Amino acid sequence: MSTDTQQYMVSEEPFYQSVANEVELYEAAYSERLPVMVKGPTGCGKSRFIEYMAWKLKKPLITVACNEDMTASDLVGRYLLDANGTRWLDGPLTVAARIGAICYLDEVVEARQDTTVVIHPLTDHRRTLPLDKKGELVNAHEDFQLVISYNPGYQSLMKDLKQSTKQRFSGLHFDYAEGKVEADIVAKETGCDADVATNLVKIGETARNLKGHGLDEGISTRLLVYAARLINRGINPNQACRMALVAPITDDADISATLKHSIDAVFG
Repeated sequence: MSTDTQQYMVSEEPFYQSVANEVELYEAAYSERLPVMVKGPTGCGKSRFIEYMAWKLKKPLITVACNEDMTASDLVGRYLLDANGTRWLDGPLTVAARIGAICYLDEVVEARQDTTVVIHPLTDHRRTLPLDKKGELVNAHEDFQLVISYNPGYQSLMKDLKQSTKQRFSGLHFDYAEGKVEADIVAKETGCDADVATNLVKIGETARNLKGHGLDEGISTRLLVYAARLINRGINPNQACRMALVAPITDDADISATLKHSIDAVFG
């Protein structure tokens, strides 16, 4: 049964504001069909960037949200029972390899290491995917590319990519944009007032300075966008910030008080 490639196309241009030469670098990597690893903190624009590049290159995009319960079969496929007996169902990685899509494995470090090794043959000169249960060797379409993302801040001895996996990828490092650029991103993404965006970024920077001092992660650009959207709906800025910027990232009373003080200082 043929796959409807159109369903995986990014039909409308996603908003993405380039902060360096990452677009040019990715285009070069795609031209050579190099596997790409995008690294950076939560909510800094990694997934949006890949979505934007799929749109720009006019290639289908298949995204997989990785998790610790994901098995190799979840990626490559499995046999299913139906009224006529058994039938094979391709997994998202196999579909991408067949149709020439960009396969984006989001937060790949969350997946078990015995699961991620199935991607290895797709990331070198072979560009193949063995379907052991089906007895088939899939040769990747010439347009196929594999992209993975992960947050280096979550690395640990128990959760990290093997060097044998890391060294199969080229890499792009992402971080939160410089203050003025980030404020511009928030304003363009939400249509909020420029002063509101600037104030939200100030609060975000305060939280990021607390990373390692009570916070595992600072306030992401994504959360700043959430706060701006609430403010656009007429919610009081202080209440919007407490809901979008404080409640999701900490349960610590002292950290919460520090962030709320920062919000009060910025918005009054």
